[in-house]
Amino acid sequence: MAVDFTPLKIPDVLLLQTTRHVDERGYFSETYRQSAFTTINAEFVQDNFVRSEHRVLRGLHFQLPPKAQGKLVRVVRGKIFDVAVDLRVRSDTFSQWVGIQMSSEQEAQLYIPPGFAHGYLVLSELGADVTYKTTQEYDPSLERGIKWDDPDIAISWPIPDPILSSKDLSLPSLMEGDLGAKLKNR
Repeated sequence: MAVDFTPLKIPDVLLLQTTRHVDERGYFSETYRQSAFTTINAEFVQDNFVRSEHRVLRGLHFQLPPKAQGKLVRVVRGKIFDVAVDLRVRSDTFSQWVGIQMSSEQEAQLYIPPGFAHGYLVLSELGADVTYKTTQEYDPSLERGIKWDDPDIAISWPIPDPILSSKDLSLPSLMEGDLGAKLKNR
């Protein structure tokens, strides 16, 4: 399995490209082989599948240490705008974001390392199915999030009026949450 790893605007966030083998029956794609993923040095322990309707925005979610999650995201059906926000306080790119359109027509995956918030917006009219692997199991006691339209982060979402859950609508801004308190006290 050949995988091309391309660093994005925040270099630790990687776009992974694999090959789709097409013939008269359809196509075959190998989406994960541990030995081909040594570049990212991550051990995945949980797989998640999410179905969302058009204009649904999920996020921005993250999990606190010691169980901060890295994610490997792939679109199975439809198209999304996928976003990662750097929450690593000592990082040169702290509070910066990177976004990329991903679709099921591509053989692309996005690797988001631990220490980032993650969210995505469904762009396709038919909705989207997304799978992602995580490097830590979900722990509700460590689950946190950031407001999708936090002006200090200023993500350029391609749809101005997304549909969010009540839980995501009530998320704090970066400075109002746990990380903001740490920053104010340093």
